[in-house]
Amino acid sequence: MSTAQIAFLKGHGTENDFVIIPDYDGLIELSPAAVARLCDRRAGIGADGVLRVVRSTAHPEARAMAGEAEWFMDYRNSDGSIAEMCGNGLRVFARYLQWSGLVEAGDLAIATRAGIRGAHIAKAGPDGEPGDITTSMGRAVLPEGEVTVTVDGRTRPARNVNMGNPHAVTFVDDLADAGHLLTAPVVAPAAAYPDGTNVEFVVDRGPRHVALRVHERGSGETRSCGTGACAVMVATARRDGADPAVLGHPVTYTVDVPGGRLLISEHPDGTVEMTGPAVIVAEGVLDADWFAPVAA
Repeated sequence: MSTAQIAFLKGHGTENDFVIIPDYDGLIELSPAAVARLCDRRAGIGADGVLRVVRSTAHPEARAMAGEAEWFMDYRNSDGSIAEMCGNGLRVFARYLQWSGLVEAGDLAIATRAGIRGAHIAKAGPDGEPGDITTSMGRAVLPEGEVTVTVDGRTRPARNVNMGNPHAVTFVDDLADAGHLLTAPVVAPAAAYPDGTNVEFVVDRGPRHVALRVHERGSGETRSCGTGACAVMVATARRDGADPAVLGHPVTYTVDVPGGRLLISEHPDGTVEMTGPAVIVAEGVLDADWFAPVAA
């Protein structure tokens, strides 16, 4: 890759934070080591993941979607591994496109490894505060079969939910029951999640109101997980007997995460939508000499 300086931005959605790398023509090769170095909170910029902004026509995994979505969200976990989707990242990605003047408030489509995802950027309020962003998260898949999550020697039943990426959702009496979450909880059977999984621990806060802690696959415990909040909403609704396909109307839950609050709605056709904030907090330039040794 070129030794020219590399622009970056920093953003977050309910404190799930990301390094954003604008690479419209797909010229930057991001190795796992480079991503991990960028996300290092002591020796790098620090983030839960990296969002590379690429034109769909410039990325081999997105070219087939270019007719529907101009921009591809190339998302990497903080350990450098590639992920199919990131819900909070999708909002931050949409905010970056608006911030940079590439799109305006309103509707847009974004290509991801989990397929096309729609977003709606609300207009700024009277005080100029950026409006929330609503993203279409696709439909939840609920694989058959029992799964369990074990923490500190205690095993609990969990619900297998796939939101384009895998989740194991388990209900607890207290969020402290999740343990330290520095390492991944034990999920069984392993065959249910051949590529690993995100694990959410959930408590009730009130009618259609829950809170969670999450261990994100490849990142550890994070302040928020958008796909995880969606998986939690669907798992909780099913537990509560609230299936929009049966009821014939949308069902909405408030989902509190350590970094803020999200509103998650599931529609009768199965489509899940998430609404929440997204903020760009900084922009800068990477030192090429620092970045180049691990870039490729």
